[in-house]
Amino acid sequence: MKIDSLKNKHIYWNPYFGGFLLGILIIFTFYITGRGLGATGAMKSTVVDIVDKVAPTHAEQNAYYSKFIEKDESPLNNWLVFETIGILLGAFISGSLAGRIGWRTQHSPKITARRRLVFALAGGILFGLGSQIARGCTSGAALSGMAVLSTGGFITMLSIFGTGYIVAYFFRKNWI
Repeated sequence: MKIDSLKNKHIYWNPYFGGFLLGILIIFTFYITGRGLGATGAMKSTVVDIVDKVAPTHAEQNAYYSKFIEKDESPLNNWLVFETIGILLGAFISGSLAGRIGWRTQHSPKITARRRLVFALAGGILFGLGSQIARGCTSGAALSGMAVLSTGGFITMLSIFGTGYIVAYFFRKNWI
């Protein structure tokens, strides 16, 4: 009887411990690579590789894509790509071990699953566009920036969470 109750209970890591590990990881990344973490670089490398495969002439003539294309090396041969693959695999393993892998959409009883997915997709697209405009995601611009005590890193973090806090008021009915 006791085993069944433990099986259904979700055991999560302490978020402060996770934050501590993230800080150690950022310091380690600076030491090894000379720069911080960031996931948008992997997305950029993937997009550049796809454009280069689909329309190589366009990629070579485009001012943005051509900066990342080298004749003898794939844009996917970048440590950020491997970092992101590791994050995805780690999340999958963690979710599997905790029994949290499955097809479901968590949403408020006040909205439909479709509405939840539409808002999640729209938010993801806006965040992706914003990360390209800002030249980095929260990991690259904010966390890594703050790790080196960059004023821009602190401004970025305050902007991200401050804007999220203000905008959340208008979208609160999507989750409460």
